[in-house]
Amino acid sequence: MYFLMFISALGAGSLLPFYSEVALVTFLDDGNPMLLWLVATVGNTLGAALNWGIGRYLIHFENRSWFPFKPVKLHRAQHWFQRYGVWSLLLAWVPVVGDPLTFVAGVMRVNLGLFLLLTAIGKGLRYLIVIVLYLNLI
Repeated sequence: MYFLMFISALGAGSLLPFYSEVALVTFLDDGNPMLLWLVATVGNTLGAALNWGIGRYLIHFENRSWFPFKPVKLHRAQHWFQRYGVWSLLLAWVPVVGDPLTFVAGVMRVNLGLFLLLTAIGKGLRYLIVIVLYLNLI
C-alpha cells in the first residue's frame, strides 16, 4: 500500500498525468495517516525534482518536437517565474501550473535544496489538508 502511494505521488509530481489524492483517500481507510502523508509528500516532491532535473539539464533540447513545452510557453513561464520568484514554488502543488513551475525552476537553476524545501512544504500542506478533510468527513 505504501509503495503504491509512493509511486502514485511520484507520478503525480512529475510531468505525467497522475492524481495521487485518489490513492491517498483510498489508502486512508487501512493505513496510518501520518505515514501515508510522509510517503505521499516525499514521493510527490521527488516527482517535482524530476521535473527540475529535466528543466535543468535538458533545456538545450527545447526546439525538439518531443520536448514537453513549446518555446513560447516556456519563455512566458520563465518571465512569470522571474516576476514572482522562488517563493512561487510553494504553489507547486496546484494542478496544471505546478508541474511547469517545477520544470521552469530547473531551467532557472534554482538551488536544489531550496527547491526541495519549498516544494515539500506546499505539497505536504496539500496532502495534510486532504487527510484532515477526509478523516473529518467519515
